[in-house]
Amino acid sequence: MPAEETDVVVVGGGNAGFSAAHAAAERGRRVLLLEKGEPDQAGGNSYYTAGAFRVAHDGLAGITGLLDHDDRHAHTVLAPYPAEEFAADLAAVTGGRNDPALSAALIDDSQDVLRWLHGKGLRFRLMYERQAYPDARGRQVFWGGLTVGSTGGGRGLVEQHTAAARDAGVVLRHGVRVTDLVVEHGRVTGVAWAGGTVRAESVVLAAGGFEANPDLRATHLGEAWRHARVRGTPLNTGDLLVAALAAGAARHGDWRTCHSVAWDAWYPGNESNRALTNQLTRGGYPLGIVVNNRGERFLDEGRDFRNYTYAEYGARILEQPGGVAFQLFDATTRPMLRAEEYDMPGASVVVGQTLADLAAGAGINPTALAATVAAFNDSIDRSVPLDIAVRDGRSASADPPKSHWAIPLERPPYHAFPVTCGITFTFGGLRADVHGRVLDESGAPLPGLYVCGEMLGGLFSGNYPGGSGLTAGAVFGRRAGRLA
Repeated sequence: MPAEETDVVVVGGGNAGFSAAHAAAERGRRVLLLEKGEPDQAGGNSYYTAGAFRVAHDGLAGITGLLDHDDRHAHTVLAPYPAEEFAADLAAVTGGRNDPALSAALIDDSQDVLRWLHGKGLRFRLMYERQAYPDARGRQVFWGGLTVGSTGGGRGLVEQHTAAARDAGVVLRHGVRVTDLVVEHGRVTGVAWAGGTVRAESVVLAAGGFEANPDLRATHLGEAWRHARVRGTPLNTGDLLVAALAAGAARHGDWRTCHSVAWDAWYPGNESNRALTNQLTRGGYPLGIVVNNRGERFLDEGRDFRNYTYAEYGARILEQPGGVAFQLFDATTRPMLRAEEYDMPGASVVVGQTLADLAAGAGINPTALAATVAAFNDSIDRSVPLDIAVRDGRSASADPPKSHWAIPLERPPYHAFPVTCGITFTFGGLRADVHGRVLDESGAPLPGLYVCGEMLGGLFSGNYPGGSGLTAGAVFGRRAGRLA
């Protein structure tokens, strides 16, 4: 039986894969998108996200045309986020290890690619519930460079991408686990799986990293990473990364680190939960303190806004005894926490009228916890006003110090939210140029092969500025699809 033929085959049905498919279809190419998941598993990691996109912009007026109408816009403070600030943030969180050419392409295209998607029917909104706090005048003040999200979150993003792809004539096929690349005379000419082969002029890989593969996690990240909880799709097992390397693709980026967050430790269904998706994240730690079961603090909870630190704190939690820690809040700070995370039905929490009660319920050393809280409270510079919408400099000189938003724990009841390490995606991937063409070890393109999304290495290392992943998937997906 002869192999099926098409112009472009895209492997992976998340945000990046769909963006590549849209761009190729625009050029009149016959596009086949192969998705590993069945329809009730589809969407890759994109489905599990909050739908956040980090984009350069010059303030609310410049992006209003992208957004669903919201009466709150009239009472919103949204500072410009210029390209220079985006670049500085990306360099800062990665320690300067981000690929400069890829980073420039990401930033330059960031707003334009959303306008392009918006033109295809995708909808966007301001993320008030995640990225804004009220100020004294009742205005909503956005912080941390992240403002825009997909209407309907990750689920809405995937649904809208799917509708746009079908409207454009893209053929979608679910339940296809592609395992191999077809290579003929040095050119990639198709893909293969158990029971099938497709020949194509171009192959675009958008199949995610290896975060759902415990063996590859242990090999590249370290043995302790076998015990991380998989936040997103269980289908990102690295098959196509292995196949591309075997075909001569070069590695790029940081294969030793990943995106990992504070994640509900005790919730019974805390892996790949399609019903709750991102709600199991616990991102309120800048307003409280975090301790391990020895009652010790081990990080600066207020080093920066959450979306500049959250992607590295999962790894710090994994280093603690049992891979578990506890976020602590009191009656002052508990009402400030995001409802979608901390008020979700079944959220794991221990409540105590005293710190001793809290320690007993959570399994924390009570003597050490009391000493830790007392030292923290006593070290706060209370002469600095608290302002949670800015980097306020209200610090605590405890060990370790807390740089901003130091609020004493002194009003019962006390709350302890148990958290563990939730892995999102791996940072190491394939080497490619700014158009998504996969390169070999000599730096030459591998004919017929493109990459985008989490399989593209070089953008992130050690940490990650929130919302950059979906933007990168769309930017490099579109770039790959425009050549494929």
